[in-house]
Formats: sequence, C-alpha cells, structure tokens
Amino acid sequence: MSFTNQQLINTAILAVGYLILFASAEVLYHKFKVKAEITRKIVHLSTGIISLLFPPMLGNHWLVLGLCFSFLIILLSSLKFKLLPSINAVERTTRGSIIYPFIVYGAFLVLDYYDDMIFYYIPILILALADPVAGLLGKKIPKGEYTIFNNTKTLTGSFAFFVTAFAIALFFLFLFSEKEAAGLFIVAFLVSVFTAFAEAISHKGYDNLTIPATATVVLVFCHEMTAWL
Repeated sequence: MSFTNQQLINTAILAVGYLILFASAEVLYHKFKVKAEITRKIVHLSTGIISLLFPPMLGNHWLVLGLCFSFLIILLSSLKFKLLPSINAVERTTRGSIIYPFIVYGAFLVLDYYDDMIFYYIPILILALADPVAGLLGKKIPKGEYTIFNNTKTLTGSFAFFVTAFAIALFFLFLFSEKEAAGLFIVAFLVSVFTAFAEAISHKGYDNLTIPATATVVLVFCHEMTAWL
C-alpha cells in the first residue's frame, strides 16, 4: 500500500474542504439563524459534490476509507457530545449523516471493481441532487400526498425525484458508455424508477442507504445480465 505525494496532498485538501463545509454550516446556523433543516440540506448537497472529486483526486480506496472513517468519527462524536447542531439539530429522527460515509466508500469499491465511473457518479449524485429536489418540491407543491410506513410523501416530490434521477443517470450513461442509445435510455429509466421507489418507502435517513444502493444494484444487474452498459 503506497501513495504518491500528490494523492496525500489531495486527501488533505479534501479533508480541509469538508471541515470548511461543516464550519460554514455552523456559521449559518449560529450567526445567521438559518434553520437546521436547511443547513443540513446544504451540507448534504455539498458533501455529495465534494465526494465526486474522490476518483480523480484520490484514485485509491484506502485513502477514501481514511477520509470516510475520519468523518464518521467526527459525526458520531458530534451526536454523543451534542456538537454540530447545523447537522444534528433537526426535529425528526434521522441516521442519514452516519450512513453517508459507508455509502461513499461502498460506491468507490464498486467503481474500483468494475473500473467504470457510472457505478460511482450515478448513485452518489442521485442521492446528492434528486433527494433534496424531491424534498423541496414536495414541500413547496404538496400535491398527491400518500403514506407508506407512517411516512408521508407527495406525488410531486416523487415525480421530481424521478425526473432528476433520470436526467443524472442518462447524462453519465451517455458520458461514459458507448452502447446504443435505446439501451441507455432503458437503464436510466430503470434506475430512476427504482430509486424513486426506494426514496418513497424510506425514512429516518435510511434513504441515504436505499437510494444509492438501489441505483448500484440496478446498474450492476444491467451490466451483468445485458449488453446495455
């Protein structure tokens, strides 16, 4: 196990980036009185975007593991000692922040195994973008409310998730695959349908697990069982 100086420098840069993100969220929460639900969503989105830099900047799953483990310790400590209220001071019960480091590392391992960027970028970006878009539109336009497992969602939110997930999946499939367009459209549709369903049935932060895991399962299935990817 050996790393280049540039990889180590990049790891430090990314670590500092995450710390700046957490600090900025705390400033928004304490100084500008931004609600924890909003600062948490900002951190959620920004964390996902920063995570997209892992493949080009790190390129090694041990470094990704080190970063993910470090921030898992920070997040667990913040819960135990009641720190980082910009992330933790939400009224609902959620374990999403604790699950997130596991998902990022798991997605990177799948990327390592298949040597194909779609297995990392699609699950991570659908979680980072489609999930908050669904939450935002579901609250702004609460049409078609439905309840699954005592958790209320809206058809507008679910549709917004589907459209966003479909656009993300289709973009990266066309970017990284040279297969026929018809097959890629089918894969993107399957990914968006199943991840939208996963989002609809998940609560208490478990969508941080179910959404990217579902996207990964669909992509792996399509890769192994067909010639679409």
